Amino acid sequence: MKASIFSRRSTWAWPYAIFLAIFVALPLVLIVVFAFTNGDGEFTFDNFKKFVLQPEAVNTFIYSIGIALVTTFLCILLGYPAAYILSNKNLNRSQTTVMLFILPMWINILVRTLATVALFDFVHIPLGEGALIFGMVYNFLPFMIYPIYNTLQKMDHSLIEAAEDLGAKPSTVFWKVTVPLSMPGITSGIMMVFMPTISTFAIAELLTMNNIKLFGTTIQENINNGMWNYGAALSLIMLVIIGVTSLFSDGDEQGQNEGGII
Repeated sequence: MKASIFSRRSTWAWPYAIFLAIFVALPLVLIVVFAFTNGDGEFTFDNFKKFVLQPEAVNTFIYSIGIALVTTFLCILLGYPAAYILSNKNLNRSQTTVMLFILPMWINILVRTLATVALFDFVHIPLGEGALIFGMVYNFLPFMIYPIYNTLQKMDHSLIEAAEDLGAKPSTVFWKVTVPLSMPGITSGIMMVFMPTISTFAIAELLTMNNIKLFGTTIQENINNGMWNYGAALSLIMLVIIGVTSLFSDGDEQGQNEGGII
């Protein structure tokens, strides 16, 4: 009897279901509840009206999206060539080189950011927006390299050989075959960089001496000051933006998988 119970797949799914319910579903429900209520627990839209009527909060949100876009673009610009070189056996014959890009991920992000602050102080470069973007790219670049590298590693290289046999130039093979086939990795990298960049606050505080605020900083300040309802509304706005972005990216990836290479 006991053996039959433990042999069921549903039995092993219960721990994961409980974990998701407590640590994923419940926090999201609480965010929604707090966002649409006031301090007395009454239903209201005032938290969202407050956000719209506060130019500082709106400007911080737009600025955070801009920083996230710049960071994501730079990570693609730097990460794709690195992933391509690491996955190409002719250019990288030692697979241990991949560890050089993975090792920073083993260190806490705050420790890496503090090291960046110390580096800027050592070379006497003032902290500010430039340091913020540098720190963002430095911290999130491995999250762009690794999914692209995995996609390039698993790519069907016979398609590249077929294009070369048909007389395609190396540049044509790269743009018409390699890049389209690696788009799932690029999409995953964009999501892994863009999402946390919008919500981060520690990097901005350390690399700008708290002179530049991102949207995550605004949420943190409101929650620390006991304004849970307004902070939850800001969090929900950010979650909606991220969710919409995820839906679009999933649709694009499905279309690429169904349509193949054009």
